[in-house]
Amino acid sequence: MHPPKLLDQVRAAIRLKHYSSRTEAAYVQWIKRFVLFHNKRHPNGLGAAEVEVFLTHLAVADHISASTQNQALAALLFLYREVLHRELGAIDAVRARTDRRLPSVLTRDEVQQVIAHLTGTHALLARLLYGSGLRLLECLRLRVKDVDIERRALLVRDTKGNEDRVTVLPNALVEPITDHLRAVRCLHVADLARGYGAVYLPDALDRKYPNAARDWVWQYVFPSDRLSVDPRSGVVRRHHADESGLQKAVRAAARAAGIPKRVSPHIFRHSFATHLLENGYDIRTVQELLGHKNVKTTMIYTHVLQRRRGGLAVRSPLDG
Repeated sequence: MHPPKLLDQVRAAIRLKHYSSRTEAAYVQWIKRFVLFHNKRHPNGLGAAEVEVFLTHLAVADHISASTQNQALAALLFLYREVLHRELGAIDAVRARTDRRLPSVLTRDEVQQVIAHLTGTHALLARLLYGSGLRLLECLRLRVKDVDIERRALLVRDTKGNEDRVTVLPNALVEPITDHLRAVRCLHVADLARGYGAVYLPDALDRKYPNAARDWVWQYVFPSDRLSVDPRSGVVRRHHADESGLQKAVRAAARAAGIPKRVSPHIFRHSFATHLLENGYDIRTVQELLGHKNVKTTMIYTHVLQRRRGGLAVRSPLDG
């Protein structure tokens, strides 16, 4: 029997670590590019010097962003540590330029204008992104058990930093989210009647709790409108809604509202943080709600506030 191919070994190692399918796809793509860049030589015959050359090429020739270069480095470090069981040591590549631009933010009026041009679930999603400061995928991955109506709270899992956090559920959304969940439950009951109704469970919980996948509490708050085949297991399931639907709807809503900014669902998170600071909430509270590990990440919104207020909110001596 032939040993498994390199990329199959990578996929197996990633799944053993319970990384997401998105991380798997990204890592496999970077490792494949690395091998092709070095004329299909096996990575066992390559080392830190070849990794440095590849990363430098990405920064200098391909003009990738710093975050993309870091993702490529993470993929290659995973390859050597977890698959080839080798340490690369220090990597001294030319670093991609860090993007220092301030995030775009909507005014309160602009937020309402965009939402007013959305309908149905898209409108509810946008209001939740703005009202709770969620990233789009964090919102789409919410489970029924993560919505605490009584405490007006959302438990956010599968975060960017892979750490759970609690954020606010706006009072204004209690009734809409309750009505929405009632409709989702009817859909789930219909799926069960057809022999489906199972949902993906993280961290091999489906083996530990065989019946949990069909429990109401584990269902997605925002399920897809169709069943699909899980690419890893081959099981037919109802996954969460695809993010592209809201992305397209928000762009169209911003155009219809005549807002001259680049508007995506993520702008609601930026606006949430900025408006909280405008309301007098301290930076640590905002950091906790956003789930930032370092307060320096949250501090960018203080710069956004300064820009919105004009200059540094300082009275010029020319004005007397």
